[in-house]
Amino acid sequence: MTGALLVTVVLGVLYGALDWLIDRWSDALGWIGETFGIGMLDYVFMHHAFLVGSLIAVMAPLIGTFLVHRQLALIGDALAHTAFAGVAVGLFVNATFGTGISPYVTAVVVAMIASLAIELISEVTDAYNDVSMAIVLSTGFALGAVLISLNTGGLAVGINQYLFGNLATVSRENAILLVVLFVVVTLVVSLTYKQLLYVTFDETAARVAGLRVPWYNRVMAMLTAMVVVGAMQIMGVILVAAMLVVPVAGAAQFARSFREALLASVVLAQIAVLVGITLSYQYEATAGGTIVLVAVAIYIGAVLVGKVQSNQVTAEEPRSIPDEELAD
Repeated sequence: MTGALLVTVVLGVLYGALDWLIDRWSDALGWIGETFGIGMLDYVFMHHAFLVGSLIAVMAPLIGTFLVHRQLALIGDALAHTAFAGVAVGLFVNATFGTGISPYVTAVVVAMIASLAIELISEVTDAYNDVSMAIVLSTGFALGAVLISLNTGGLAVGINQYLFGNLATVSRENAILLVVLFVVVTLVVSLTYKQLLYVTFDETAARVAGLRVPWYNRVMAMLTAMVVVGAMQIMGVILVAAMLVVPVAGAAQFARSFREALLASVVLAQIAVLVGITLSYQYEATAGGTIVLVAVAIYIGAVLVGKVQSNQVTAEEPRSIPDEELAD
């Protein structure tokens, strides 16, 4: 009983601290809006949206850089569809039993279970990763569709915000949940960066070196699940995987190392999120779609920059001496 009470007290203190930090963030953005006459910063839900978006723009490329280099870009789609099932579970339980469980909490649980299922299917059946991802994706979306059909009406209406994302529905509680996910993801990646990098580029050598490769694969899958659920708040299930891939693909066009690609992808993602949220507010467009379109535009620009850099390097290379000249 004492242990349970201690856990409750610690969680209460942490929640209070995070709540205080979000208040300070909101005060800062409110001051900026008042000082510079930025009308959209008068609304608290926009403060939450910019906070959530900024954190997503760090988490998604941080994990996406590893995934893209491991040719696992589609795992984001698979986990997004299973997160949809988790949302449906939460809404179904709330509608049936009158509980107040946040659908994002159930989405985290279901997505993490699905991430482990992807790895286990690959290990137990020797199936390729894309096969296990396809199985989990289909299962998750089917489960979500069945649960929604069993309780139509309220669920069908409430599910739209999770499918397409909505700036106005980013509540303080959801913002606190994302801050927790952000801390967990960045802390785990910081502590296991070298091991994850080793497994990413040479899994066989990592096994020879004694690394527990399956364990690190599961860690990466679970971190991806956390990022997917966090980004789902403003991106929606349908477009959430884009933030794992598009900024990373853009950074890869001109980055010269893995670390440089990681940092550049975070910068590109921040630009896409901040510009996308601003445009979606100004033109009353869907936030997720606007952010993705901005990210794709940035990607196209990065491709052009990369081509220019490549041509410059080629032009600056010293002219090779023909064999005839050497013979003379």
